[in-house]
Amino acid sequence: MSDPLPLLFQPLRLRGLELSNRVVISPMCQHAAERGHATPWHLVHLGKFALGGAGLILTESTAVDPRGRIGTADLGLWKDSQVAPLKAVVDFVHAQGGAIGVQLAHAGRKSGSEPLWEGGAALSAQTMAADEEPWERLGPSALAAGPGWSAPRALGLDEIEAVVQRFVDAARRADAAGFDVVELHFGHGYLVASFLSPNANRRDDAYGGSRDKRMALALEIARRVRAAWPEHKPLFCRLSAVDGTLDGWSLDDSVVLSRALGDCGVDVIDCSSGGLTEETRALPVPRGLGFQVPFSARIRREAGVLTQAVGMIVDARQAEAVLAAGDADLVALGREALFDPYWAHHAAAELGVDPAYRRWPVRHGVWLAKRAPGLARARAEAAAASNDKETSTP
Repeated sequence: MSDPLPLLFQPLRLRGLELSNRVVISPMCQHAAERGHATPWHLVHLGKFALGGAGLILTESTAVDPRGRIGTADLGLWKDSQVAPLKAVVDFVHAQGGAIGVQLAHAGRKSGSEPLWEGGAALSAQTMAADEEPWERLGPSALAAGPGWSAPRALGLDEIEAVVQRFVDAARRADAAGFDVVELHFGHGYLVASFLSPNANRRDDAYGGSRDKRMALALEIARRVRAAWPEHKPLFCRLSAVDGTLDGWSLDDSVVLSRALGDCGVDVIDCSSGGLTEETRALPVPRGLGFQVPFSARIRREAGVLTQAVGMIVDARQAEAVLAAGDADLVALGREALFDPYWAHHAAAELGVDPAYRRWPVRHGVWLAKRAPGLARARAEAAAASNDKETSTP
């Protein structure tokens, strides 16, 4: 009897979608869009992960409203013309046998910042107002995200309804583009996360005050998107399991919210953390290997939903251990995938799943298989020569 397939490479069925493995590429902001439209950069950036064998690839944060962009060059699905360029990316991933999802987001009071390579600072309100498509910061209350950030304008009830509809409309466009998964971004201090936290939300209406009221926007978006998103397609949700502030949103809160999101039809909770504020007095989450896995484990165990672990998961055996311990159902890679786009194929080799390059794209695998015997011989000869030199040295 052959050895059982490692969990990392066992298929996972989510509604009508079967993922070929449990490796997910996490959303990574690229700031390479043109007026919200995908460019050749996105085709290459996301396409290489499909060639690299990941079971599911998630786009970067994709704005449902131009006012909800993180940066000026964010991807968007706030208008129909943005569908076709993303469909080209989706079609390429599907042609390689992969699955792809889009992360839908509204940056809220953290809208408007420079790319990281330009410093990452908050844009001034004047710069945002003078943009080709003028935009503004919006939030539950007029509380800034930290030093250097202008206070957002508090949303009125009619504007909250409009935000919900923006998510719904973007999900319909995502379906038109052929995406397999929608992930709702409710973390990192962006709009929905700011409604969840008592340190950002000081409202006294139906969307603020008690935890249940602060959860209302998240649950309304999840319910409405689930109703609009095809029944056979999975719905993910990214949470900051803890928001990183003193007396802010906690892991206990996330367990309650995750259970409620599951009741709304969310299939997977993507467990991240932090991001509510830029202030250094925030509670830090130590960034060791797998530092967010305990969040995923507890939510999975207590909320009764599937979870995705992310954060400093760097090699195949670590990823396999996370799954084997029952701490997550999927593992997501970000920076590690940038460092090695072929991480999934390399992991398959390391775990003994694919020693002969059969899982690689055929245009790559056939050449690598021809290279392997010669490379093995060359390494053996080099090792023998090194040993001979050592033994012959007086």
